[in-house]
Amino acid sequence: MIKNIIGTNDFIEFLRGKSATFLLAVSNTKTADIEGITQAGIPGKIYLTPTLDSEFLTCGEVRSLESIAETPKGVPTPALLTRATHLLKPFSNIEILNLGLQVAPKVDYFKTHNFSISASGDISSLANIDAMDVFKKGLDFGQNFECKDEYIILAESVPSGTTTAAATALALDYNCKEMFSSSFKDVPNDIRNKTIQSALSSIKESDDIFSRLSKVSDNMLIFTAGFILGLNNQAKVILAGGTQMACALLIVNSILKQMQGHLETSNLALCTTKWVYEDEKSDIEGLLKLNDLKINAYYADFDFKESSNGALKLYDEGEAKEGVGAGASLAYALLNGISKEELTKKIESLLG
Repeated sequence: MIKNIIGTNDFIEFLRGKSATFLLAVSNTKTADIEGITQAGIPGKIYLTPTLDSEFLTCGEVRSLESIAETPKGVPTPALLTRATHLLKPFSNIEILNLGLQVAPKVDYFKTHNFSISASGDISSLANIDAMDVFKKGLDFGQNFECKDEYIILAESVPSGTTTAAATALALDYNCKEMFSSSFKDVPNDIRNKTIQSALSSIKESDDIFSRLSKVSDNMLIFTAGFILGLNNQAKVILAGGTQMACALLIVNSILKQMQGHLETSNLALCTTKWVYEDEKSDIEGLLKLNDLKINAYYADFDFKESSNGALKLYDEGEAKEGVGAGASLAYALLNGISKEELTKKIESLLG
């Protein structure tokens, strides 16, 4: 039920039955304000998506809006899948990493880490990130984070994050055009490509890694790269996501190459959904193979074939695909003995 993308299955099998801390990294990029570039949420209110995802995952309801975020085609947020997992086999802890939200989630009791990071700008006219500062905050958080469980699941909710990830990897000179996924089945390539080309036109050959990241990246990617290096293999981590998390690894790779450094990665893995792995318009395996780091990567072999719900069936048709740690959460449920049928029923019940 959990299949390899690259590497071996030893890492994921070791986690069978083990407890996890779930970290949700949330931020806004003004890139999401470009009309038609993303469907990760409600048109005109896309900036609320990570806020609503945080509220729904932790408390089972949205508090900053009347209803749960869904796309114009009616695809509900992948937070449903992660919430269903949490109800069937609770994560030991859920903590929110606020990496630059326009609206903070209305959540009590659940620990929220605030890093005084502002939402980033539209990459087509400069993201205006202090990348070194964000990276150092991630590094410091990783060095000081005490995992009270057997492993960490690090997830994200960043609308337009695949666009900023594609721009980031290209700005770092990786040959990865057409490798990044999208929340759409039919990727709005014209809008996306124009945005990425505008972003890349600001890059000068003399720009170092952090100058490039400051111009075209997003806070989650940069912070995650710092967090991975800060942890330094001292705790087991699953990067819960698809091509965005693969991009965070490419940032780590670029920094290590520049520093001529080495990172032991035996405690580091990536886990995504079947929808990302099987997406013909992206290439998660190809992205991971661009990396010099030895990484184990997996996908949860889960779909909605057993569901009669039309909104959920849209996932199988290629809409949405990943987010809020959906793939790693499904894997966590499967590793803890929850069946595909139980998961499907629980997810359907959350839609009412």
